[in-house]
Amino acid sequence: MIRVLLADDETLLRRSIAALLDLSDTITVVAQAADGAEAVALAALHEPDVVLLDLEMPGMDGIDAAIAILGRRPDQAVVLLTRHGRPGVLRRALRAGVRGFLPKSVDPDELERVIVQVHDGRRYIDADISASAMMDDCPLTERELDTLRLTTDGFSVREISARLHLASGTVRNYLSSAMQKTGSSSRHAAARVARERGWL
Repeated sequence: MIRVLLADDETLLRRSIAALLDLSDTITVVAQAADGAEAVALAALHEPDVVLLDLEMPGMDGIDAAIAILGRRPDQAVVLLTRHGRPGVLRRALRAGVRGFLPKSVDPDELERVIVQVHDGRRYIDADISASAMMDDCPLTERELDTLRLTTDGFSVREISARLHLASGTVRNYLSSAMQKTGSSSRHAAARVARERGWL
């Protein structure tokens, strides 16, 4: 049996997915988490074969939870479920080491197949999300995206500097470049443009 940890802050949806997976002859849900931090703790406790994470969770989102889980167990199979398959999010997920990326509208049988596939060491990215990423015309560098992402989280330049281990002047340069590329008058406006275009 493939042992799965499932994390989603929407209780009804989480329990519904768990009930569907438990009908499988090859999968059993060993634990459920209501947020990213709980998922990290339960992954350490249960050491599941596959971790299934909702991308949009309060506090610690699915990618941050995946980074924490993979930091402890680099070979852990992680699958992300999302309502918004933005190219920037896909890039972050793949850099983090996530093996599967699916929309929440996925058919239950397909979800089961993907869990088996990533458990076997393979990757699976939804075709529509992959196509969107391939057509991505984002002009921003990864560092510029990192600074804008932290801007949307409400961090100051000094706090962004500390989190990215960069000098404040370097962060300001990245933000200035991102503002120019997006035609924005402030870093917050640049972040808004980047999010609206699916780059974050």
